[in-house]
Amino acid sequence: MPAAAVSTMTVHPKAVLAPFEYTGQTAGSREVEVRARVRGILLARNFTEGGTVKKGQSLYTIDRAPFEAALAKAEADLAGVAARLDQAKRNAARLRPLYAEKAVSQKDYDDAASAEAIGEADVKAARARLQEARLELAYTRVEAPASGIAGRSLPSEGTFVSGPEVLLTTLTQVDPIWVEFGIPDADRLRMRSEAEAGRLVLPKDDRFEVRVRLADGQTYERTGWLTFSDVRVSGQTGTSDARAVLPNPDGRLRPGQFVRVTLSGATRPSAVLVPQRAVLEGPQGKFVYVVDDKGMAQPRPVELGEWAGSDWIITGGLKAGDRVIIDGVMKIGPGAPVQATDLNGAKPAAQAAKS
Repeated sequence: MPAAAVSTMTVHPKAVLAPFEYTGQTAGSREVEVRARVRGILLARNFTEGGTVKKGQSLYTIDRAPFEAALAKAEADLAGVAARLDQAKRNAARLRPLYAEKAVSQKDYDDAASAEAIGEADVKAARARLQEARLELAYTRVEAPASGIAGRSLPSEGTFVSGPEVLLTTLTQVDPIWVEFGIPDADRLRMRSEAEAGRLVLPKDDRFEVRVRLADGQTYERTGWLTFSDVRVSGQTGTSDARAVLPNPDGRLRPGQFVRVTLSGATRPSAVLVPQRAVLEGPQGKFVYVVDDKGMAQPRPVELGEWAGSDWIITGGLKAGDRVIIDGVMKIGPGAPVQATDLNGAKPAAQAAKS
């Protein structure tokens, strides 16, 4: 049969990037519950549901009147015990020189000293109650513990809040934002084995750069870093949890979005690449056609890695100098003569065999 015209490429290993892609979901970097610290009637909600709030911003106002009254009472109690302490100190001061001259009994002097000590303790207790009253009054202003996006307000104005056990709302911090995903155990094992064999170079400390692609196909403009990778493998999914952190100052990413996560930073120092159209499927698996020294097409089983653009990364089966048929594979079979034009600029295979 006449030689079939085909196009070939000569294999030349080179260093290429080795990205890894997974499906992930965004999540807030902090999920904060907002609760009241005191009991009372909820007078006002001071934020917009779903809006952005700043740390320290007032979110709710609880009725202050009962706590203002309690503060006034605590101040009066402190004044009363302070006055009694001054009186006890004056009594003790009068009896001290008299006791030294034996003009008063031991009991009278001991009673005066004890009254002074008790008065000092009462003043400390009253100051503590005053501080507690001030704190409770301040707690009527429910503040945002962190900056973020406010959720739905659960109680409405006029509701009696019974204390910390009542959830008022939640805050989600979205800058930075987390992207959570799972790395299959098979991928992790393959990475390690290829790294130990020298076919893959991982970034230092596994610090992968992370990009995400949104549901509409657009790539998010900011990059982040892989910050967590769990050592445990889930028995249900066969994956280990991983998390990346990305800056999100404009809030474009929202918690709960599904994204495609690409890990960059690994390289293959001596990768063999062939176009995807050159790889065929046979009974024994994937293979390509190579041109032998006699100008014949011979099938060669190959092991595939990941895609690199429009090419396959070949992890086994080819070596430097092999001539792979990339166009015209449908016109040939095993042992078929070919008239090959090498896209690398070499002579046609048939001419090379005659020279």
